[in-house]
Amino acid sequence: MSHTVLWRTCAAALAVSTAAALTSCGSSSSSSATGGTSDSASQPWSKLKVDPKIKAEFPEKVQQAGSLNVAADASYAPDEFFGTDNKTIIGMGADLAHALSAITGIDFNMTNSTFDAIIPGIQAGRFDAAISSMTDLKEREAKVDFVDYFNAGTIFMVNSSGDLDISKLDQLCGLTVATERGTTEQIDATNQSKACTDAGKKAVNVLTFPDQNEVNLALSTGRADVVTADSPVGAYQVQLSKGKFKVTGEYGIAPYGIALPKNSGMVQPLESALTALIADGVYGKILDKWSLQKGAIQAPALNGAVS
Repeated sequence: MSHTVLWRTCAAALAVSTAAALTSCGSSSSSSATGGTSDSASQPWSKLKVDPKIKAEFPEKVQQAGSLNVAADASYAPDEFFGTDNKTIIGMGADLAHALSAITGIDFNMTNSTFDAIIPGIQAGRFDAAISSMTDLKEREAKVDFVDYFNAGTIFMVNSSGDLDISKLDQLCGLTVATERGTTEQIDATNQSKACTDAGKKAVNVLTFPDQNEVNLALSTGRADVVTADSPVGAYQVQLSKGKFKVTGEYGIAPYGIALPKNSGMVQPLESALTALIADGVYGKILDKWSLQKGAIQAPALNGAVS
């Protein structure tokens, strides 16, 4: 079923240079999401205090370490992307990490990673968690646990100069589609290609790239006919493109989840922390900051995949 959800991006996001948002940095730099950073005085989480009850819910080893290594694909503006210093990870997901850090007393240290390496990295112990616009899927729940925090759809984005008007997956037959590697968009396009050939139509030529910046480049250079990406990301890129790109349709609303190692003991404290952030309005203020209110949830879900 196709959903029409109009996503907007805010002035704060657009203040980041187009080059920083569209160019792949390839950095492995980390940025600390702590409640007490020097530039946090006017941020939504600035007045939060550590809730000792929530902190006490974390496993003892996490409390003792005082920090978590949190993966993020920093090519996915406005959710997770590099600021103008090409080092600090900013965006809605990074702000959520700041707020979680402030209320739990645990530092959320954001580390850039290609998206397809995140779940293997969690399984191997390289990452303690991920806040990276990761859709909660049943297939992924077999490998990691999720605490769901946002809802997003998938958009079709094309060059404005062309005449393509794609609003459904079955219109992709015979077209070249660019997606980020390891995403639900790659899965959907690949499955649709088989559906096309089963129906006697041309296959979908699915191009996959390690990050969203390269996906966008494939569209701008004409290498791809269509890009599929999450709703907030597509809307953001349309604005940055200054009329070169347009969104023609959307489908499949599904939850984003904070990904955690299976049976890590962190699901409950993060559910408690998110519930508190929603109740005191900080969660809503973060979404307001990035103009992503359409994706707001009323309460976090645990492993709430719809498919």
